[in-house]
Amino acid sequence: MEPKCLLLIYLLVLQSLALLCASQDFDFFYFVQQWPGAYCHSDKKSCCYPTTGKPAADFSIHGLWPNYNDGSYPQNCDSNNPFDASKISDLISNMRKNWPSLSCPSNDGESFWSHEWEKHGTCSESVFDQHSYFETTLGLKQQANLLKALKAAGIEPDGSSYSLENIKDAIKEGSGYTPWIECNEDSSGNSQLYQVYLCLDKSGSNLIECPIFPKGKRCGSEIEFPNF
Repeated sequence: MEPKCLLLIYLLVLQSLALLCASQDFDFFYFVQQWPGAYCHSDKKSCCYPTTGKPAADFSIHGLWPNYNDGSYPQNCDSNNPFDASKISDLISNMRKNWPSLSCPSNDGESFWSHEWEKHGTCSESVFDQHSYFETTLGLKQQANLLKALKAAGIEPDGSSYSLENIKDAIKEGSGYTPWIECNEDSSGNSQLYQVYLCLDKSGSNLIECPIFPKGKRCGSEIEFPNF
């Protein structure tokens, strides 16, 4: 075999090994859900309902993200495995309900799902293929029913303010694990409940206590739970 061919094969093998290592080298997952009312009432973002209509007034999925214990994370690990909607065709109706996009212009969610798979999902290929990545994440939303947990504690999305500690306690009571709460601000500068982070082990099978919390926007001691 020609030396040039051998070199090309060697480089391709090295590239494949690098991608494999990147996809396997993480410590845990963040499972992130967001409150659509806070997304739409934010002073930073425009909000457009999906082409399928206004989503239900419930938490929606943002993503399932591999992370390192030092707070950093891998991203865009495999450009050779782009998002393919045909691989999750049986999940689409569930995705539109539980994983909608509120970004503008109004869309069907596929660009959002593509971003989540290509940035985060490709870094978990040692655990998930595309179908199992999305199927597992959808299942987690049912397991960690945030709105049910909050309502059980008398915390309603009605524009009222609630104690941050009471919100965290309610979610821990419902899920069994301590959440990280991320806030954003409405147009009046009020802190509001935006995103909730829970953690999974690196197998993607079990909720765990988070090894480290993210560095997102911190909340005040009292935060609004806006309606939607």
